[in-house]
Amino acid sequence: MNTIDDMERPSKEEQKAAMESYDALAAALEQIHSDYPEIEIEETSERIKIPMKALQLLAKILKETGKGKPVSIVPIATEITTQAAAELIGCSRPHLVKLLENGEISYTKIGKHRRIKYQDIIDHKRKMKAEQRKLLIEIMKADEDSRLYDS
Repeated sequence: MNTIDDMERPSKEEQKAAMESYDALAAALEQIHSDYPEIEIEETSERIKIPMKALQLLAKILKETGKGKPVSIVPIATEITTQAAAELIGCSRPHLVKLLENGEISYTKIGKHRRIKYQDIIDHKRKMKAEQRKLLIEIMKADEDSRLYDS
C-alpha cells in the first residue's frame, strides 16, 4: 500500500483524460440496468463482466482525478500505523496516541505497536468535522445575536 507521502497529483494530461472518461462513463452508467454489465477493451477485444458498484467507484475515481486530486483506495478493514492515522486526520502522532489512550478511537496492540482500523479513523474524522461545523454555527449565531454582523 502506498503511503500518503507517495501520492502524486495527476498530470494535466491525466486530468484531461480522466474528465473525458468520466463524462463518457457517467453517461453510460445512466443507461445500464444490469448488476454486472460487460465492458469491452477495444485494444484486445476482450469483454469483461464488472460489478456495477465497481464501475460506479471507477467513475468517482475518474471524477476526482479529473479535478487534479490524487486518489488512493484503501480496503475498509485495513489497519494502519499511528503515524499514518495521524497524517490522515491532520494531527501529530503523540496527539493521536493520546486520543487512543483516552478511548476516543479504538485500536489493537501488536507487541508494542498500536494499529488502528482505517474505518475507525475515518469515522473519527467525520465526527470531528461535524463537531467543528456545529461549533462554527454556534459562534456565528452568537456573533449575529451580539450584532457583530451588519445585515
